[in-house]
Amino acid sequence: MLRTLMISATGMSAQQTALDIISHNLANVNTTGFKSSQANFADLFYQQVAPAEETDAAQPGGVGLGVSPAQVERSFTQGQLQTTGNTLDLAVQGQGFFQVLRPDGSLGYTRDGSFSLNAEGVLCTAQGCPLVPEIRVPDDTSSILVGADGTVSVQRAGQSGAQAVGQLELAGFMNPGGLENLGHNLYASTVAAGDPMVNTPGQDGLGLMVQGSLERSNVNLVEEMVNLILTQRAYEVNTKSIQAADEMMRMTNNLRR
Repeated sequence: MLRTLMISATGMSAQQTALDIISHNLANVNTTGFKSSQANFADLFYQQVAPAEETDAAQPGGVGLGVSPAQVERSFTQGQLQTTGNTLDLAVQGQGFFQVLRPDGSLGYTRDGSFSLNAEGVLCTAQGCPLVPEIRVPDDTSSILVGADGTVSVQRAGQSGAQAVGQLELAGFMNPGGLENLGHNLYASTVAAGDPMVNTPGQDGLGLMVQGSLERSNVNLVEEMVNLILTQRAYEVNTKSIQAADEMMRMTNNLRR
């Protein structure tokens, strides 16, 4: 009976983890560039009931000891593009990440293209991290144009033609799911993700730039609500197992009465 209690406890803990992930997805349904996650599970060790050489198809070899979260898998599918009309809002149509310089000097990667200009006229994220390579806009700029290939041009006061001021670059990874999530829509490169492959938009399988738009989160509300109900029911079933084991122990304790 104690084994039943422990197995059901692992099930409740695993479903609680799944519920935490679903709640995080739902909370970020309107977060720009957010990528949803899901929990994957694995069964735990087996307690052998009979020696292996005596086990056959009619006599199972062991009893499983529960479940454990094995991996939190992140989906990097494309989110829907939303037109904002803001010239500093950029979206990646396809694969690739913007590169930004973090406060500690390391590189971060993001799909959030809601940029702004700091006091020096440098294009930065909402957290103040400048783009890499740096894009600096002159003070007398009247309009900014970003091409699909990442070329950044400006129209300056008193000039008739556009002037190129920088080139946006994107970083691609063989395994984006291996990136480390840093929060604030930022990721860090890891060995599992592979070395970043940096190039201009439209090259080496990288996506194209879309100015005046932002990529919405790829959270599917209907799917998340269904998973929420399934997780709640699975949690409830595990509690029923605990109640059944408790009732059986109560009956055992009352045998002598």
